[in-house]
Amino acid sequence: MTDASETPSGQSTGKTSSFGFRDVDAKEKVRMVRGVFDSVASNYDLMNDLMSAGVHRLWKDAAAAKLNPRPGETILDVAGGTGDMSRRYSKMARAAQLRMGGEDASVIVLDYNAEMIMAGVHKGGEPEMSWSVGDAMALPLPDASVDAYSISFGIRNVADVSQALREARRVLKPGGRFLCLEFSRPTAGPIRKAYDAWSFHAIPRIGGWVAKDRDSYQYLVESIRRFPDQPTFKRMIEDAGFSRVTVANLSGGVAAIHHGWAI
Repeated sequence: MTDASETPSGQSTGKTSSFGFRDVDAKEKVRMVRGVFDSVASNYDLMNDLMSAGVHRLWKDAAAAKLNPRPGETILDVAGGTGDMSRRYSKMARAAQLRMGGEDASVIVLDYNAEMIMAGVHKGGEPEMSWSVGDAMALPLPDASVDAYSISFGIRNVADVSQALREARRVLKPGGRFLCLEFSRPTAGPIRKAYDAWSFHAIPRIGGWVAKDRDSYQYLVESIRRFPDQPTFKRMIEDAGFSRVTVANLSGGVAAIHHGWAI
């Protein structure tokens, strides 16, 4: 189970940020995470399927249904990687357009890593989709310019999660929707133990066998453990200015959908 790539800009703030179980300079994390996703881009979708037995597709379907794309909307898919979520948003918006009428939706796939964007373009997209290399910490969009903001399996790779959340709030129109799909904390002890055993032992090995890169997948597993749990992340979203924030656990909390409103 890998995630889409997203890092802050290359400007050093003097702050440290987690890179797996290590704390590194925020500027260094930019280089290190970019290296991870340069390495895994060509095998990204295959590895997701192998390591989750396809369950990541169900999680993404649930997240897309929660976002509920509509005709005429501008949807920003940050850390969009190879475009899995954006393809879902495009198809759902088009289906809604056939029922309701209205204008075409616009779905922007934005990722910091050009290799991931290139892999997505090669895979193919939908008519509503456009592709862009950009930074979650400094989004290349005006204030109040998008109807919905989505980030899936990418926010834990930014050096300053709170800054990324503030940027999400900035670009959303009044009444806009925020959605984050991310690995989280299993809520039951037995599930947590089984997941830890699988992720720490199996995932790096699979990464070594299939992608020939054990270290990158070791980082991805460690980064999950360092990410805030559901209640902590919910408070961070609220602190960034979002209202009516909700949490929906998936697969017993292995992943979670956090949703909020720019009100």
